[in-house]
Amino acid sequence: MSTIPERTRAVPVGSGSEGRSIGLLQRGQAVLLITLVLLTMAAWGLTVYQAGTMGMPMGISIQDVAPKDASGDMGGMSGSGMEDMAEAGWSPGGLAAFVLVWAVMMVAMMLPAVAPMLLLYRTVAGRKHADGGAFISTWVVVAGYLLVWTAVGLGAYALVRLASNLAGRLGDAERQEWAPLGLGAILIISGLYQFTPLKRMCLRQCQSPFGFVMGHWRDGRFGALRLGIIHGAYCFGCCWALFTILVAAGVMSIAWMLLLTLVVFAEKALPHGQRTAVAVGLTFVALGVLIATGTMGMPWIT
Repeated sequence: MSTIPERTRAVPVGSGSEGRSIGLLQRGQAVLLITLVLLTMAAWGLTVYQAGTMGMPMGISIQDVAPKDASGDMGGMSGSGMEDMAEAGWSPGGLAAFVLVWAVMMVAMMLPAVAPMLLLYRTVAGRKHADGGAFISTWVVVAGYLLVWTAVGLGAYALVRLASNLAGRLGDAERQEWAPLGLGAILIISGLYQFTPLKRMCLRQCQSPFGFVMGHWRDGRFGALRLGIIHGAYCFGCCWALFTILVAAGVMSIAWMLLLTLVVFAEKALPHGQRTAVAVGLTFVALGVLIATGTMGMPWIT
């Protein structure tokens, strides 16, 4: 294990080689920040485009529960989502398409929250390079982080397939009966997880970029990849319950994506993140109870 250089904090720009190294470090930070912003914008643009053009359902699709009208349509909504998923079966092509879309979504949704850690890593790596060490690109850390969330996408695909096959065997009346209960249960479970010690522990790691980098730094490319994987694992531990809602609602639900992106960012990057997590938990539990009991309609937004 290698220690982090003591000179990672900002120092006044001096003259000579020290001043030049500080200038290069600041420019590197600026370039990284601009790149992250552009990459996030591009990922959101691609996600919105995919949501409007993809024919393949990307969620459990239990929202297709409205009664059929005389023409056989499901209350003005496409009734083919669940049936198409159930009939398509498992396929390498379907898996690849799902995971690709999922990875783009993770870039769009998670990069804003992980940006502080990446910027800090760039500062430390730049300082070590100025001290004569090898420079390891920040994108190695990003690759490790996305590797975790891509693996999560494999699990999400399996969950979507299994749930869609099960839902496809139900009649319209059964779907109308079970859909509110299913969504309500998912929201309640997600809300209750916000109060668990595991959630608090993972959130603390995500809220403290400096402490995280200090505690998990290793030299070399493998060390950078390892750092990204560990951060991705903590991030998954923090957010998995929130993403079960997205999987149930439909992975291409832009409104739910925006809502959960704001929740994740507020918890991790803004002050009082733990209080935000508690507020979100209470909101989801209350919403789940209202939906499961039929007091409130299903808030499917696509």
